[in-house]
Amino acid sequence: MIHKSGEDYLERIMMIKERQEIVKAIDVAKEMNYSKPSVSRALKLLAEAGYIEVCGNGNITFTSNGLELAQKIYDRHKFFSDFLMYIGVDEQTAINDACNLEHALSSKSFLAMKEYINKIRENCKEEIF
Repeated sequence: MIHKSGEDYLERIMMIKERQEIVKAIDVAKEMNYSKPSVSRALKLLAEAGYIEVCGNGNITFTSNGLELAQKIYDRHKFFSDFLMYIGVDEQTAINDACNLEHALSSKSFLAMKEYINKIRENCKEEIF
C-alpha cells in the first residue's frame, strides 16, 4: 500500500513528464520545494516498491504499475481541480483542495461522482468542465 506522500511524488513526476521528456530528481525537488536528500529517499522507496526506475543517468521512468497509479492519481486531481474551479473556487484553492480530495475519497465514491458528472455532461446543452 502506498502512502499519500508516495502518491504525491508519483503525481508530481507525471505532471513534470507532461511538460518535459526527461524527469530527474532535481526537477522533483524544485517542483515540490523539498530538499534533494528527501527526494532521493522518497524515490528510492518508490523504486523499491516497484513504481519507478531511476536509471544510471538519473532519469526517472515509471514501471507499468507506477504509470497506472500515477495516471489514476493525476486523473483524480484534474477532475477535482476542474470541478472546483467550475463551481467558482479560485485556481490556487482548487488545486490545493484537489490534492486533499484525491487522497481522501474512496475509489467507489470517486467513480460514482465521475459517473454522475458524465451523466450531467451528456444531458447538458452547455460545456461543463
